[in-house]
Parts: sequence; structure tokens; C-alpha cells
Amino acid sequence: MSNKKYITLGFATVAVALTILFSANLFAKNTESTKKEASRLEALAKFTKVISIVEKYNVDAVTIEDLMDKALQGMMTNLDAHSNFLTQKDYKKLKVQTDGEFGGLGITVGVRDGALTVIAPIEGTPADKAGVKPGDIILKINDESTLSMTIDEAVSRMRGKVGEPIEITIVRKGEAKPLTIKIVRGIITIESVYTKTIGDDILYVRVTSFDKKVVEDISKAINKKKAMTKGIILDLRNNPGGLLDQAVGLVDLFVDKGDIVSQKGRKSSDDQVYSAKSSNTITDVPVVVVVNGGSASASEIVSGALQDHKRAIVVGENTFGKGSVQVVLPITKEEAIKLTIARYYLPSGRTIQALGVKPDIEVFPGKVQQDENGFSIKEADLKKHLEEELIKADTKVSSEKKAKENGNKKDIISKEQLYKDIQLKESVDIIRALIIVKG
Repeated sequence: MSNKKYITLGFATVAVALTILFSANLFAKNTESTKKEASRLEALAKFTKVISIVEKYNVDAVTIEDLMDKALQGMMTNLDAHSNFLTQKDYKKLKVQTDGEFGGLGITVGVRDGALTVIAPIEGTPADKAGVKPGDIILKINDESTLSMTIDEAVSRMRGKVGEPIEITIVRKGEAKPLTIKIVRGIITIESVYTKTIGDDILYVRVTSFDKKVVEDISKAINKKKAMTKGIILDLRNNPGGLLDQAVGLVDLFVDKGDIVSQKGRKSSDDQVYSAKSSNTITDVPVVVVVNGGSASASEIVSGALQDHKRAIVVGENTFGKGSVQVVLPITKEEAIKLTIARYYLPSGRTIQALGVKPDIEVFPGKVQQDENGFSIKEADLKKHLEEELIKADTKVSSEKKAKENGNKKDIISKEQLYKDIQLKESVDIIRALIIVKG
């Protein structure tokens, strides 16, 4: 009986102790929650007080609605370069971007170190033809400074009626003075995938942006040339990105297992992992990916994932470094906010944001250095060489006519074209080495 009494008292003591501990924890949590709520109310009171003071004493009359819009714009743009408050006018423009025709320049812009920076001109667009380059900093749009503009405001000002001229003032690395470029707005139509052949066994695939048909078009191109293809060069230079599912699908064509990219946010509901499936893989030939400072977002996911899986050699320059996820969240029927909710992470766990993808082999743009006169030949071959040059001179007119008639074999990249593009030339040399190693 005595032992039972002690056991009962022991249980009672433990129960009381647990109750006290639970109550203490609950009290601590309630206290912490109360402090947080008090802090929130204090911050909101401060905000309301400032709004009231500005409304009452500001030198220019301003409405409470205008003040709230300005406050929201300031708050969102100070979160990061891609978040923004969309007014009624901005939100309407965003919703109708894909409806009807609108004129544009054909450039993708971002904010780097606080400056409005060209990520890349889209191939074949007015900006591309006018000579806009990746890395150009846009100082002015017409006569308006961009220093206090958001990305959405800048894009809105660059859009307009087709055929209407616009001037942008840029700062370019290596140029002593700012440059003013005049561009005529045009309808932006993009052909995202181009394919050509190099020699008899290399497939060259150029992707200018990631639209909804990229994976389909590249799959068709690879399957069509599968019998002859021993290596693939994937050119993502000046590709500003696009649809995430297309980037994932493109990697999946080359990788048969493992993660491709993960998305991580503050809320677990925003977290997502995209993985490769062996059923989607269509080739195991060597791959080289060419990138530069204009390769951003989806391009960085593709190049970085293939690099992490050791499935491709990445050649060129460090990419832009845009690895965040934005969503548009309506706050009224006519207004919304664009908010960064997550970041992308590559299979190795590294982030793209602000860092970009570093190439395995760094190659800067330019021409392949050759002898100025093209006479790097032996003396014994000189006479033969000069005779060949005479033949070339005699047949120049007819050969030019023939080239014009057959389009100069547009689906083939010539040796002359390679020597004008050192990044591509290096990529070809690397893929040839990989083909030899594999074969």
C-alpha cells in the first residue's frame, strides 16, 4: 500500500510539473504574440501619422489616395528589383500585353546594381538591329531619366505605336561617352528555335527565348537529325528566359534522372522540386552550352542544371544572375502587386540569383585571330596558293550569284562564319574533342 501511495504521488507530482511547464510555455508564447501584435500596431500608427502629416503640411496639395499609391510603390520597389505595385493603368497594360498588336523594341531589361540594364536584345527585333547590346545601361528613355523608374515603368515607356520612333541613351562598357540610339518601334514576333548543322555530325541549336513550343521544336530537330548527330551545341546567348516548364523540359531531353531545379520560398506551399524522367530523354550525345551576360532566368536554369549533372560543358561568359520567382497578386479588381515569392536553386543547391552561372571554359566574344593577309603557308605551296586565288577572282561573280540563288546554304554554318564567332568556334573544338573521347 505504501509503495502504491508513493507511485501515485510521483505521478501527481509529474503531472503538476508538466502542467506548470505547459502553462509557462503557453504564457511565453502569448507574451511573444502580444509583443508582436503591439509592435505591428505601433508601426501602423507611425505610418498613419506620417501620411497625415504629409497630407496636411506638404507644400503641394496631395490626396490620401495618391499618398497611399506612392507609399505602396516605394515599399514594393524597396523589397527587390522585380517586385512592384501595379496601378490601375499598369495592371491593365499587363493584362492586355498578349491581346492585339503592340509596338516594342525587343529588349529584356533588369536592374543590376540599381541601374536599368539590358539583359538581352531579342534576335531580329528593332533593338537588335539598332545595335543594342547585353549589359548596356539605359540612362534615359527619350528625355526622361530612368534613375527612379521601376522595370515596369521603363517597359511601359518603351512600348508604343508601331512605326513610332524612340530614343534611348545608354552607357556601354568601353565607350567614353553615353550613346544615343534611335529605334523605330515594331511588332515583336519571335521565332524561338533555329537549327543548323556544322560539318556532317554536329547539330547547332539556337534558342532565343523560352516560349511554349521550345521543347517540342528542339525534340523534332534532334529526332530529325538523330542518325547523323554525334554532338549538340546549344546556344543560349542573349536568351532572357521565359517559361519555367520549357526550361525543365529542355534539360529533361538530355538528363534521365535527378533534380533539375528546385523552387524555395518563405512558405512551404511555394516550394517545388522539378525532376528528370528517363522516358523524356531522347539523346546521350555530348553537349556544349554557349552562354553570355545576356543569358538569364530559364537560360541559367538550363545551363546550370546541365553543368551540375556534368551532362554538358558550359562555354562563354558569366550569365546575368536572375533566379527569382514573381507572381502577380490582385489586391482590388483594378490593382495588383507583383511580388517575389521564391528563388530557384540548381541541383547542387547553389543559387542563380545575383551570381549567375559561371562557364566551365571562359571565352569572350570576338573573331578568331588569323594572319592579316591569309598567307600563313609554306613557300613550296605559295605558287599553288596564288593560282587558286586567281581562280577564285575569276569565278567570284558567278560564285556570288550561285550563293545568292541557293541562300548560301542557310541551314549550314560555314567555316568563315565560325571564324567570326570565337565563342562558337571554341564550342565546336570542344564538342569535337568530346566526340573523340566518347567514340
